[in-house]
Amino acid sequence: MSVDAPGDPFRALENAADPATVAWTAAQNARTRAVLDALPGRAALARRFEELLSVDSLGVPIERGAFTFFTARRGRSSQATLYVNHDGAVRPLVDPAALDPSGLTALDWWYASPLGTFVAFGLSQSGDERSTLAIVRTAGGARLDDSIPDTRYCSLGWLPDESGFYYTRFPPGGNYDSRVYLHVLGTPWASDARLFGDGRSAEDMLEVSLSASGRYLSVRAWSGWARSDVFLADTSLPGPLRFAPLAVGRDAVYDVVPGDETIFVRTNDGAPRFRVFAVDPARLERDAWREVVAEGRGALDGFALTRAGLVLHTLEDVRSVLRLRRRDGTLEVLGDLGDRSVLAITADERSDAFFVLGASFLEPPAALRFVAAENSPVACAVWERARAPIDAAAYRVEQEWFVSRDGTRVPMWVLARHDVHRDGTAAAVLYGYGGFDISLIPEFTAGIVPWLEAGGVYAIANLRGGGEFGDAWHRAGMRERKQNVFDDFIAAAEYLGSSGIADPARIAVYGGSNGGLLVAAFATQRPELASAVVCAVPLADMLRYHLFPIGRLWIPEYGDPDDPRDAAFLGAYSPYHNVRDGVAYPATFVETAEADGRVDPMHAKKFAARLAAATSGEAPILLYVEQNAGHGAGKPRDKVVAELIDRWGFIAWRLGQRLP
Repeated sequence: MSVDAPGDPFRALENAADPATVAWTAAQNARTRAVLDALPGRAALARRFEELLSVDSLGVPIERGAFTFFTARRGRSSQATLYVNHDGAVRPLVDPAALDPSGLTALDWWYASPLGTFVAFGLSQSGDERSTLAIVRTAGGARLDDSIPDTRYCSLGWLPDESGFYYTRFPPGGNYDSRVYLHVLGTPWASDARLFGDGRSAEDMLEVSLSASGRYLSVRAWSGWARSDVFLADTSLPGPLRFAPLAVGRDAVYDVVPGDETIFVRTNDGAPRFRVFAVDPARLERDAWREVVAEGRGALDGFALTRAGLVLHTLEDVRSVLRLRRRDGTLEVLGDLGDRSVLAITADERSDAFFVLGASFLEPPAALRFVAAENSPVACAVWERARAPIDAAAYRVEQEWFVSRDGTRVPMWVLARHDVHRDGTAAAVLYGYGGFDISLIPEFTAGIVPWLEAGGVYAIANLRGGGEFGDAWHRAGMRERKQNVFDDFIAAAEYLGSSGIADPARIAVYGGSNGGLLVAAFATQRPELASAVVCAVPLADMLRYHLFPIGRLWIPEYGDPDDPRDAAFLGAYSPYHNVRDGVAYPATFVETAEADGRVDPMHAKKFAARLAAATSGEAPILLYVEQNAGHGAGKPRDKVVAELIDRWGFIAWRLGQRLP
């Protein structure tokens, strides 16, 4: 492999199309396959994962008119399908498998119109997430001629009369410079009016939201994951839309739901755990805002607007609490969720009904339908529940707290069979993420079940950088404070061994994406703490990450490598740059995909190459590059099964754990 940059001996691997890189990647894949395919127990793992991944998956439903829409992946289907329920009759509306038998076409997003007449949706291929917008008529399932490209991560608000919608779109083939447009059904998309975004930063991520009557249109412009600006337009006024600033230039998050009479704003400005304001559309100035939900003990994770009031989801010590703040100001808890987390809420200010999707670590999702009528107790019923071939009662789920390097107390979920004793003999897998305000809450993960069945321990650390405890927790793991995240993870691994939860010599770590960066940094900083590392779709070169796909979007979270001050702290932990020659690194399995449009596969390739060249030990350094997949979204079921067999077969092999 050529050396073409000082201190960067594997830069040539950044060019995926170079014949030398293609040949090198093929050789790595062949070597990895030779190792993993020879491991014992793969056939049994395949049977168990086939069974577990035949469990129905379920998305949160939404009611529009006489229709209820929801996504689900049934049985052995490759992809999730969009279904519609009308008077109890359920039928598929958008089935990617019917469109593409290869299973490589995925449904990225969808928005039903106010009366349910149409659904706008996005499809992409091979996990690239570069959606093309299409529209289906609910009655009969016929497609409209409208088709709009470059609608990746589309945000969309239908007009009340269903004649069109406001939406976001990128320039042709672009990853930046999103804009807001108005599309009228039946007209060429190229002539859609551009309404918002000119003059904004190219890295802004835009979201639109429309009040039920269509009068008020809000646009939220995200600058990273810790601040956003919000603008509001009154569509009833004559002439071009004029967007007035609602919250601009503040170093805080603003989340807006426009009602027909009141604009509701959730923000951490002056309240790190968030609060909610009611804003009169005629008086947008800040001193006229009225606080309707004060900051509480827990982090207000999200909210939705119904006819009865505001549905509030709060995380209290990483446990979901669901409340309703009625329009008269009274606050009530909406039942006991038990071990279930709130994964999503859908509501409509014109309806008393709303849906909540909940799940736990060992129970797959259930959709709950609530009805909160005026002057009546809130009613709740299970709308649909997925079931899995696992006895949840055979396992324990405990929350442990440990102390990080700087004295910060950090929580961690620990899962194991009831008969696995805390005597320091169990093999354990530690998972983490720690970034982008993402909270790791209890959620069903089929992939961990065989490991638990075999007597292994699975731990999930709620590291700084996440959103579990509000804005301060997130910011404590950003930019120059990113080392806190790695310190938390290191402390979690040490605690597993010192507390007797796990055998210190039988600990593996696993993470993907930002979590891949986490375990890569862990491996370079404390290689002796783990016997195995699974590093999926990682960032690894933190001095060049911003030069690839959508990397510039992450500068507010990580820092700017082109700024010498930021480059100093990025370089201090960048896994690729901190691999040391002559160190015995743990067995490492690096996974990536050639079509990853979020984190370029060059990170995984360079990190694996550097690690393999530097290690003084005999533990294997393996790299596998999937050719027809992306970052993970839209990956067909058969590829997910194959990925899980490889991942857990590798972990079991290196930790000496026999899987069933």
